Amino acid sequence: MEQFRGVGDKATLVKITVLRGNNLRGNKAESILNYVRAEFNGIVLGDSHKLDAAVDQGVDYNFTCSFECSDAAHTLDDMAHKPVILTVIEVLPKEKKQKEEKTAVIGQAIVDLLPLLHGQVSFFSTVLLHPTPGSPAEAASQDGSCKVGPSLDVTVCVPEPLLSGVQLSDSNLLKVTVETAYSVPEVWNPVSGSGPLSSYVAALQVPLTAEKEQVLMFSNGLLKVGGESEPMGRPRKWPLGPLLAPGAQFIPGASMEGEPIEMEDGDLTSIEDRDFRKEAETNKKRVSWDTERRCFLDADGAACLTRRIAESRLWPVEVMRSPQVGATKGGKAGKDKGMYADSRTYIIIEIALEKSLVPKRSPEELAKRVMELIPPRAPLPRRPAGAERAVQEYQAQIASVAGQVLEQYQQLFGPAFLPGEKPLDPTSQEQRKTKLLGELNYSGKYFAFKEQIKYSVVRIVREKMLRTEAFSDPEQLQAFLSQLYVFLVDEMHVALNKTLSVDAQETQPRPLVDCAQLIHFAKEAQLNGDYQLAAEYYQEQLTRDRSDPAHWFDYGVLYMLTADYQKAEECFHYAVSMEQTHLPSLLMCGILAEMGGRLEEAETFFEGATCVDPANVVAWTLFALAQELLCPGGGLSSSYHLALARLQLLRAEYGSAESSLKEALNDSFQDPDVWALFGHIHHLTGEFGKAQECYERTLDFVTDATDTHPIYLRLGSIYLQEGEFQRAKTTYLRACKSSPSCLTWLGLGIACYRLGELTEAEDALTEANILNNGNAEVWGYLSLVCLQVSSPLNLQKEAVLREIKALQDHVGFGNPCF
Repeated sequence: MEQFRGVGDKATLVKITVLRGNNLRGNKAESILNYVRAEFNGIVLGDSHKLDAAVDQGVDYNFTCSFECSDAAHTLDDMAHKPVILTVIEVLPKEKKQKEEKTAVIGQAIVDLLPLLHGQVSFFSTVLLHPTPGSPAEAASQDGSCKVGPSLDVTVCVPEPLLSGVQLSDSNLLKVTVETAYSVPEVWNPVSGSGPLSSYVAALQVPLTAEKEQVLMFSNGLLKVGGESEPMGRPRKWPLGPLLAPGAQFIPGASMEGEPIEMEDGDLTSIEDRDFRKEAETNKKRVSWDTERRCFLDADGAACLTRRIAESRLWPVEVMRSPQVGATKGGKAGKDKGMYADSRTYIIIEIALEKSLVPKRSPEELAKRVMELIPPRAPLPRRPAGAERAVQEYQAQIASVAGQVLEQYQQLFGPAFLPGEKPLDPTSQEQRKTKLLGELNYSGKYFAFKEQIKYSVVRIVREKMLRTEAFSDPEQLQAFLSQLYVFLVDEMHVALNKTLSVDAQETQPRPLVDCAQLIHFAKEAQLNGDYQLAAEYYQEQLTRDRSDPAHWFDYGVLYMLTADYQKAEECFHYAVSMEQTHLPSLLMCGILAEMGGRLEEAETFFEGATCVDPANVVAWTLFALAQELLCPGGGLSSSYHLALARLQLLRAEYGSAESSLKEALNDSFQDPDVWALFGHIHHLTGEFGKAQECYERTLDFVTDATDTHPIYLRLGSIYLQEGEFQRAKTTYLRACKSSPSCLTWLGLGIACYRLGELTEAEDALTEANILNNGNAEVWGYLSLVCLQVSSPLNLQKEAVLREIKALQDHVGFGNPCF
């Protein structure tokens, strides 16, 4: 490990030059005889020459002093948290019989040395000169006679950087700010007559290097009686106590901004604690430090800190009250024990690092690592139809591509076929062909079409021609490719003849259901537990478009629900191989890697997800559970618990999901998504009464839940089971308006049928049949409606009634005729 440069005899000299003083004010009206004194780390570095300065005029000091920075004295950690103190001192005129000259402090200025720890070799700064109490400069600033405050122009330089490039990269800066201890015991009384005067100190221990631990002391806490809240934006103080003048004790540009309670880590962050917190932070006694301590960590220190956090997430913080030195002996301290137990004292501490302890990998490195984890040719989920299905899929892909090419042609040249129009001459045909191919190549569609067809060709090779291994003989390979080419061309012509009809002068009509509806129907079937139907919808969607990673993601989620994790992982891998920034697939790849015990892979996928969307709560939640760095003691937002509940629900961990939702309610009782998820858990566990209550509460909120469709479907189903047909009708009507599907129209049709509204029932069932003409329940209810609307049959005949009952038993619903 490379050591700090200034070791032993090779200490680095730090030079401070005070160039000029501006707008100085002294005790005399006409001129000031003054000088500058420089101090660092409790040592006087030197005094400048005594110079005369006219009032409100500048004075050129050109005073240089220095100190040696090494690992033995004036260390990098000293420079991190101690500034150079510059004091401007006025020399007062001698009076009669006065042997020694008298002086008066005009003010103090501080110079922060932090830029040197950031690799700079020099910097210039104009620092304010803060008046000392009772000085003329203070009077001038208070009465407004001094428009521009006094200041000093200062430069700081070193002959070479204090840290090499490697050291700078491996080091870190830890900032610990002790703000305020609230609800301190009543025995902490600031009135001097009731006991000895006390000082208030907070302390905690941090490792600075592998060999050395540092106790951070925050002294001079100020006891306040309460009555108002601490103001926001309070400046942070240097940890030097009374050494500095008022104003000079504050770190330039550093202030404390209040964080919402839900963003805090630690105790007293729940809803039940908020009233107590509000009372304590407004009316009760508190001790305020508002002090920041910076700690420089070299590479060993940063590694040691990381180990300490991993080994022990809880660090002790000691808050002490001790009598001040020289305090008069008056009243007795009293017995405090009964210390503190009831006061519920808490302290607010901010801990921040300049750089993360665990280095964050670059997006490029993460993308490369993610792709290394994806198998180069992840096997695709197969559909159980063999060679015939493979050929049909290839023909469907040809038809799809032909339709898209025809659309592109029509955009460029208008309708391809018009009645009575003369055919194009060969030259025009060739010109149009060239332009069409150029447009397809320029737009990238030509490549997309090849990708779309490629996988159906692979299936033909595997399932039609039964070839699954590579050829070792080049001649055999060439013969096979020729055979494959002839076959594919023949099947292409078959597909085109089915798709395009020149005699009809029109293209094949579009399907009644588009891709978006297919996905909607698939998720709806998945919601109802009809996984076979959902799989058919997903497969049809993939037949139409294999190039969208979202389709593969949806198909993978279906495999997750059926616990076929291997095929699910193949789908998610395939989606990520197509689009490395597809966030849902990255997350699911990480979840499956974690479930398989491949924790390093899981961490890579989750870290990649946080890189794609740095604000994504789910990604950070999962990344943290890989990392195991989140404290279970509190401070986690409702979004975190909601994201965790969704993950647990996906893994069928219903008890854990319910516990997470209860935690989410602590911070967000009015979140409709929380209540919707509660309803889903109760519905999946068969507690339909509780599910109904949660769904109704969800729909009563002013703000809608993220996805209301499953709420409408499940709530409508519960109403049907309970015989509340009017409420079922209203619920399904809302579903039909927002996201119509076969199941929403079917639910509406059943409700209308049960209410005796046969015409409305027939209309709704007809709509359901249009969207899915293979649903047996739709046909069953349509039959019942038709039998009652136009009853040409004698329904009292026993044979007819038996037939109807058999039909009803087949489709799985009750018999209204008996």
